[in-house]
Amino acid sequence: MADITIVVNERHKTGLRQRKKHTLKIDMTPMVDLGFLLITFFVVTTELNKPRAMNLYMPHDGAPTPTAESKSITFLAGANNKLFYYSGEEKDAGIKNPIIPITWDRQTGIGKIISGKQLQLDGMKGGREELVAIIKPGKEATYKNLIDLLDEMTIYRVTRYAIVKLGTQEIEFLEKSQ
Repeated sequence: MADITIVVNERHKTGLRQRKKHTLKIDMTPMVDLGFLLITFFVVTTELNKPRAMNLYMPHDGAPTPTAESKSITFLAGANNKLFYYSGEEKDAGIKNPIIPITWDRQTGIGKIISGKQLQLDGMKGGREELVAIIKPGKEATYKNLIDLLDEMTIYRVTRYAIVKLGTQEIEFLEKSQ
């Protein structure tokens, strides 16, 4: 690590004292190695900790895009982690198309509904890519509920989905269901 070399002058003059010269030699190789290890550590950890974001495309303002009733499904997120769905258009929700409560479970709840709708569309022209999921969070829905719904869209590879404001019938329904 560090060597101390003592050089002694062997020639002595009478009456004069010669000072001993001390030279200090430090090996910097371990310090350089440590520096590179620290740099490598910080570069790797910052690369691994980058936040990951999901692209969220919101519908443009204007006229709604027409979608076939058989290819659309609407999810309503309400208070107390309640989740509902219906197929078809908003004007028929609760009248012609019942609003059905479901759970967040992938086996028996939301996962079963999405995969069932995809299987139904597999027999049609365009297949499961034609599924349009409309997500409508209520006033009392939590941010976690919305993120969970978006996660389900990613898990089941639903490529067409939108977050839309609630209609008047849906607001009334969610208020009654609290």
